[in-house]
Amino acid sequence: MSFKKLHPLLKESLENAGFETSNAFQKKVLPILKGGSDAYVLAPKGSGKTTALIIATIHKLKAQAFEDSPRAIIVVKDKIDALALKEEFEKFTKNTDLRVYALYDEYDIEKQKNEVYFGQDIVIASPARLSKLYFLNGIHLGEVQLFAIEDADYLGRNNAYNLILRLSESLSKCQFIINADEMYSKIKNYQHNFMSNAHIVAKKK
Repeated sequence: MSFKKLHPLLKESLENAGFETSNAFQKKVLPILKGGSDAYVLAPKGSGKTTALIIATIHKLKAQAFEDSPRAIIVVKDKIDALALKEEFEKFTKNTDLRVYALYDEYDIEKQKNEVYFGQDIVIASPARLSKLYFLNGIHLGEVQLFAIEDADYLGRNNAYNLILRLSESLSKCQFIINADEMYSKIKNYQHNFMSNAHIVAKKK
């Protein structure tokens, strides 16, 4: 798809970052994500699926802050991945007022409760800390429009699979996206739950 069809502020950010057009795989996946469909996005690293998720998220949120509750949640493996993805998001949000927050285990949870309470639009979180904060009533998920799992190959470890499944049951209607290198049993099992109507968008090997 052409970047011309994206929100003007997002289009400007892409141009400033040196992106002139989407690559072949992004042309395939972006219309599906932008259309609001649930999707498994399956492609090797370097295919552009993370950038596609970032673009779809910012576009969905209309490139602007709104009230206090998060409207997009992106679950990642750990602190390192949360901070790295936050940095990637900020390349495309710096000319907007969108607030991006990294939520991870190695940080004081009371400070996190306060920082989330004062307003965030996009929360990038490790599964354990997101779950703990939610069940302590430290984060409101009632306004979430998009829930994504980035680089989902880690889900077989540390009870992350079950934590995400329980969180999904607490969400009202929203768009679900799973990014992974390939389909495997753990994420495929989500088809029995919140991914029952998901498109499978895979890059041919």
